[in-house]
Amino acid sequence: MKPTLAEIEELARNAGAILRERYNQEHEIQYKGEIDLVTEADHASEKYLLDEINARFPGGHIFAEESGEIQGADEAIWYIDPLDGTVNYAHQIPIFCVSIAFASRGTLELGAVYDPLLNEMFSAERGQGAWLNGKPLCVSKTSELKKSLLVTGFPYDTWNTPRNNFDYFIKLCKLTQGVRRLGSAALDGCYVAAGRFDGFWELSLKPWDVAAAALIAQEAGAKVSKVDGSADFLSAPISFLAATPQIYEALREALE
Repeated sequence: MKPTLAEIEELARNAGAILRERYNQEHEIQYKGEIDLVTEADHASEKYLLDEINARFPGGHIFAEESGEIQGADEAIWYIDPLDGTVNYAHQIPIFCVSIAFASRGTLELGAVYDPLLNEMFSAERGQGAWLNGKPLCVSKTSELKKSLLVTGFPYDTWNTPRNNFDYFIKLCKLTQGVRRLGSAALDGCYVAAGRFDGFWELSLKPWDVAAAALIAQEAGAKVSKVDGSADFLSAPISFLAATPQIYEALREALE
C-alpha cells in the first residue's frame, strides 16, 4: 500500500516528538565505530517508525539506519533515518532531524525531513513540488561559484580513508564565500532546497541519509547527482551532489 505525503509527514513528526522529548536527558551512547555513535533515542524513534510502517503499510522493502535492510516488495521501498545528526544530538547541539523517503521500483516518490526543535517540516512529492511547513520551496538564484555558500560533511572513517574530503573542503573554501559543516546530511540537502545553501556535496553516505532530501532538493529546482555526475545517487558507492542549476557544473568540475 502506498502512503500519502500527509502520512509520511505524520510519521516524521511523531518520530521527531520522541527525539524532542529525550533531547535534554542523559543519553545511553553506544559506538558503531571510532566516531560513529548511536543513542537510545535513535532506537526509540526507529522502533516507532518500523512498528507504524509494518502495521499500516505491510510488506514493504525497508532500509533503516539501525535495523539495516528488511526484505520486502520493490513496489514499496522505504528509506528511514530515525535520527540524522546523532553526534549533534548526543552533544545537545540542536541540528538534527528525522528523514523518511518512499520509493516504488527505484523511483523516489515521497520525502519528509522534520527538524523537531525548529518545527520545520521539509517535504516533497514527485512532480508536485517541495514545501517547508506547507509553503513552496525554491533553490537560490546564485549564479557564480565564487558568490555561493556551500555545505559538506565528512565520513565516519575519515581517519583511515583517502576519500576523507579534506582536500575538496580546502579547495572549495578558497573558491566560494565559504563551506559549512552542520553534521546532518538530510538537513544539508533540505537547506539547498530552501535556498539557505547554494550547494551540498559529500563523498560517502548511506541511502537513508539523503533519499528524502534528494527528492526535496530536486522538486525545489536543484540538480542532484553523484559527485561524478551520475544520475543514480542511491546506488553504492554513494556520493552526493545537489546544487542550484547555475553553479552545478562549476561545482561538479571542482570536485573532479
